[in-house]
Amino acid sequence: MARTGTGRTGRTGGGTGSTGGRAGAVVKGARRPEVRLPPLEPYGGGELEPDGDYDGVELRELDLAGQDGGGARFMDCALTGCALDGTRLRHTRFLDSVLTGIRGVGTDLAEATLRDVELLDARLGGTQMYGAVLERVVIRGGKIDYLNLRQARLRDVVFESCVLVEPDFGGARLERVEFVDCALKSADFTAATLADVDLRGAVELGLAGGVDRLSGAVISAAQLLDLAPVLAAELGIRVEG
Repeated sequence: MARTGTGRTGRTGGGTGSTGGRAGAVVKGARRPEVRLPPLEPYGGGELEPDGDYDGVELRELDLAGQDGGGARFMDCALTGCALDGTRLRHTRFLDSVLTGIRGVGTDLAEATLRDVELLDARLGGTQMYGAVLERVVIRGGKIDYLNLRQARLRDVVFESCVLVEPDFGGARLERVEFVDCALKSADFTAATLADVDLRGAVELGLAGGVDRLSGAVISAAQLLDLAPVLAAELGIRVEG
């Protein structure tokens, strides 16, 4: 069962960092999940079932490509080394679970719910998570290309030591979200709403859109310098000489 930790102590946005435009305001840290799985039963095989109920099972090194588990519930489960190419998991709920080394292109997790979940060393491309709800989630390691989180809700989420290529947060709401030793390449925050979003730990911060939506985020002085051309363009400032 997952036990929710207290998270990090809030840090002050010293220097140029601030939250919601308030200089020196405290950044509320994300509450991380502490997932403690019970003894698990090996999955008995067969294809995933729509609206299926999976409780306390381990799915290990399975090819789930193209299968339909839409609306299913995974509670106290472990998915390890599974292939999810084109797997349909729309409206699926992952609760108190650990997903390790999953891989796939075009996995459909639209409007799914992930609560008290650890996603470790994933290799995913074109994953659809629009309208999804992520609460107390850690995404650590691995690489995710073209992650679609449009209109999603992220609360107490940590992206750690991972690479996100062209993630789309368009219209999403992010609250207490941290990027730690994480590379953000061409991220799009268009129409997003941010509150207590800590970008200071991002080792790379590239924005493709939504620079005007960064109110509610905190960045470092070095990141501010890197973003200066983008900010100037957004404000219509000409920089010459």
